[in-house]
Amino acid sequence: METLFENILIYSIVFVFCLVVVILYLRRQKRNSNLVEEKILKAKQEGLYEPVSLHPVVDQNTCIQTGACISACPEKDILGIRNGKATTINASHCIGHGACFNACPTQAITLCIGTEKRGVDLPHVNYNFETNIPGIYIAGELGGMGLIKNAVEQGRQAVENIVKAGKKHHKAAYDLIVVGAGPAGISASLNAKKHNLNCLTLEQETLGGTVFNFPRSKIVMTSPMDLPLHGKLKLYETSKSELLDLWKSVIQKNNITIKENSKVETIVPEDGHFRVETLGGDGRQGSPRKLNIPGEELEKVAYRLLEPELISGKEVMVVGGGDSAIESALLLAPNNKVILSYRGEAFSRIKPQNKEKIDEAVEKGLVDMRLNTNLESIEQDEITLASGGEGGEKTRLKNDLVYIFAGGELPTQFLKKVGLQITKKFGEAVLKHR
Repeated sequence: METLFENILIYSIVFVFCLVVVILYLRRQKRNSNLVEEKILKAKQEGLYEPVSLHPVVDQNTCIQTGACISACPEKDILGIRNGKATTINASHCIGHGACFNACPTQAITLCIGTEKRGVDLPHVNYNFETNIPGIYIAGELGGMGLIKNAVEQGRQAVENIVKAGKKHHKAAYDLIVVGAGPAGISASLNAKKHNLNCLTLEQETLGGTVFNFPRSKIVMTSPMDLPLHGKLKLYETSKSELLDLWKSVIQKNNITIKENSKVETIVPEDGHFRVETLGGDGRQGSPRKLNIPGEELEKVAYRLLEPELISGKEVMVVGGGDSAIESALLLAPNNKVILSYRGEAFSRIKPQNKEKIDEAVEKGLVDMRLNTNLESIEQDEITLASGGEGGEKTRLKNDLVYIFAGGELPTQFLKKVGLQITKKFGEAVLKHR
């Protein structure tokens, strides 16, 4: 009898203990879920909930709440767990590196471009990366694939498909012209060399493309990739400079020439091949968006910041309300007098850490922030800043340098002029498990 009583007592204690553990676990999960819900509401209020580019979409039926996607993401509060399932929070901050996609153990994540409400214009390509114009292929960022690893793979595959098409018998000066020396363009150029194609690579700026325009301290998140003529690379957290040095080394080792500062102006079909005309190039993803104001052509005006440590004792105007503008203002602030001008009444779609840092810099007097203002004109030693919209008060300020971060103009019109078909993607999957 005593043994039975002891067994009942032991089982009861174990049951109560397990029940307490489960209750505490469920309470913690509920608390965390409520916290994520609050973050989502805040993101919606601040305009950060809707994605603007490549982003993860979670299959709620497949997700098992491991949290692997959250741990893998290097950005803050892009994903969270709500009601036992992963969900996006500040989706507009997603940079599309795809770490969450690769980390999910149940393959519940799909990387998509656009949403049901917000469409994204992209050139139409088939499974071979060929456009509606035979002979013109698109891979990488221009096709919506911003992930370095996958852009490299697309560039390689595009050339493989060109080789299979067997279009080498022609009267043109080159077998292949690669436009852009970003991840996809570098991979395509290397693979063209591997297949003994007479290839010319044109880059409107500098080797690296978009990666070259990352701030110097930015960490490029990538993963193992297969680079033609080099082999497999195991990269997880690689700085911008390390990645650029690697590409330069591979390019030089294989005697590949990148013709920089060559912006493609026109592509015209001619006698069974194409005539490509170029201009001196500048700008990311087509060209930097300009303000079209008097004095913008002056040498002291720039659209990217490469070596802030070399700038000291200057009166600097930074224009823009995105992360690039914020980060540049912060980099320049310690050694210069910096004014940050933004046309809006508040910053939106900037990283939380950048919001915290710029608020702290303003509070300490390191940055003079001028919201609801517009740069109206630029002179050699001064600028004119207008506040309160059109007809607002105008202020003339001393100035040595102007940095404009108004975004990039996508080359949609150029692509249409070439004759390429452009389609608007509304939440279409770009990368999914098979």
